[in-house]
This record gives sequence, C-alpha cells and structure tokens, in this order.
Amino acid sequence: MTSHRRPKQPSRTRVSVLTTAAAAAVALSANAAHAAPGEKPGKNEVKAKVDHLYEQAEQATEKYNGANEKQHRLQKEISTIQDSVARGRQELNKLREGLGSMASAQYRSGGIDPSVQLLLSSDPDDFLDKATTLDQLSSQQVQALKKIQDKQRELAQQRAEAAEKLQDLAATRTELGDRKEEVQGRLAEARKLLNTLTAREKAALDAEQQRADRSSAERVDIGHHAPATGRAAAAFAAAQSQLGKPYVRGATGPSSYDCSGLTSWAYAQADVFIPRTSEAQSGIGTRLTRSQLQVGDLVFFFNDLHHVGLYAGNGQILHAPRTGTVVRYESMDTIGGPFMFGVRV
Repeated sequence: MTSHRRPKQPSRTRVSVLTTAAAAAVALSANAAHAAPGEKPGKNEVKAKVDHLYEQAEQATEKYNGANEKQHRLQKEISTIQDSVARGRQELNKLREGLGSMASAQYRSGGIDPSVQLLLSSDPDDFLDKATTLDQLSSQQVQALKKIQDKQRELAQQRAEAAEKLQDLAATRTELGDRKEEVQGRLAEARKLLNTLTAREKAALDAEQQRADRSSAERVDIGHHAPATGRAAAAFAAAQSQLGKPYVRGATGPSSYDCSGLTSWAYAQADVFIPRTSEAQSGIGTRLTRSQLQVGDLVFFFNDLHHVGLYAGNGQILHAPRTGTVVRYESMDTIGGPFMFGVRV
C-alpha cells in the first residue's frame, strides 16, 4: 500500500532563523555600499562625503580669492581715475582763468570782442564748431580754447571709465558675497555631517589623518629628482618652514594658508611676486609635464585648476590641502583630482 504522507514542513523556528539570516545578509550587503535610508551613515561614508564637500569649498574659495583680488584692483584703478579727474578739473579751471585774463586785457584796451564774450559764456565744443567765429579770434585764443576742449573731452572719458569700473566693482562685490556664502554653506554641511559621528569615530578619523600626515612626510625623498635652484629653492625652503600650519580659507600666511596663499607667500619670500589665485598662477611661467618637474615648480590639479602646490620631488608635493588639514607633503596620486601640468616660475 502506497504511503501518502505529506512532506515535512520546516518548523516555524527554522523558518524564522533562515529569514533572519537572509535579512542580515541583505543588510550587510547594503551597508557595504551605503547606509540604508534613515540609517546613520558609517565613519568611512561620512569621511568620503566630508572630503567631497571640502573639495567643493576649496574650489569656491579660489573663485572667492579671484573676486577679492579683482575688487582690490578695481578699487585702486577707480581711485587713480578719480584723482586724475580731480587734477583735470584744476587744470580746466586754470585754462578758463587764462581766457578770463585775455578778456580782461581786451576790456582794458577798448572793450571785449563779441567773439570773446561768446567764448566765455558758451560751451567750447559748440563754439569751435562755428568756423566763422574762429576767424574773429586770435591764434592765442584759439589755442587756449582747444586746450579747454581737449581737457573737457579727457575728463568726460575718464568719468565714463570710472562709472564703468564702479559698475564692475558692484558686480564683483555681489559675486564675492555669493562665493563666500557658497564656501560657508559647504563647510557648514561638512560640520553637520561630522557631528553625526560619535566621539570615538571622530578620534579614529583624526588618528587616521595624523598617520597619513606622518606617512607622507616620511615618504618624501627630494634626492630622486633634480634639486631646486635659485628662487625656486628659496621659495621651497620658505614653504617647508610652514609645515604643520593650518589650512584656512582665504589665508595668505604666516600663521595659516589656503593652497594658493601658500604658494604666493613662499615665492614672495624669494622676492618673486606671483598672482594670488591658482588659476592666475597657472599662466605665469613655462608649462611642464610630470617628467620635467623640478623641486619648487608649481603643480596644478583638477580640470578647473583650483588646487596648486609646490613640487617636492619623488612624486610628492608640498601644499595646503583643504579645511581640516595642515601644510604637508602628499603624493601627487592621492590629491583627489588629476594632475594637469606644472609651471616653472
């Protein structure tokens, strides 16, 4: 007689265990990539996001530095033009006083010529356009009047130039505020992320950063590349003296730096004055490939050239990386963005 027993069903306990194990495996797999929605991100994920925010902040910082430098340049140019306009007004008044003296002399000798009266009471531009009137003037009067006309035109041109630069200055100040707000926003977002970490996780990240700093310093071997010479040697030595100084947005030393602040300060110590921003610094010398680099050359990273450092030899650079770090040595391969080219100042 054939048996018709039903297949044995797994117990509820076993089902529960299998289900739990499967769920755990899925959860572990998900956590390996990203934290699940609503779940607290891990230390490494927070670090990756914070590093990206710091990179964006540095990018905005270089644009802020450029706008800030442009603002100072425009202010100086406007001041120069305004001084020139003020001197021009004085010269114009003297020229007019000279014409007045001519009129007085004519009056004493028998009355003011009608043409001179017109000269003193009308716009010289309109007056000179009247050829018949010019025939009634002496050569001395014509020359004096033309000087007034030229000076008036010069002053009008300078005023227009000043007005244009003032408008540019206003736009630059707006851009400056926008860039500053962008930098502060990125940094605030990074701080918010870091505050999600426990004290132990923060301590672990700090320890990792300190080990990375020590390791990069130990790896530097300048002897593997041509040594720095002349001004480049002096600039590199100056930058070396700043090792350990903190990165601070917009800082140019000597207590803190951003990336282009360090390079411009270092070269200034060698009596070489280079532009303030990384983008501007990229256009001041001879471009170099990686194999052509010598110690002290400027090295640029990222497609928009928002990061710069000094070549230190052996594939290392000396630079001010980003917020939360200090002036240090680092491999060119761990900057976070591609090496674009070098520049020999």
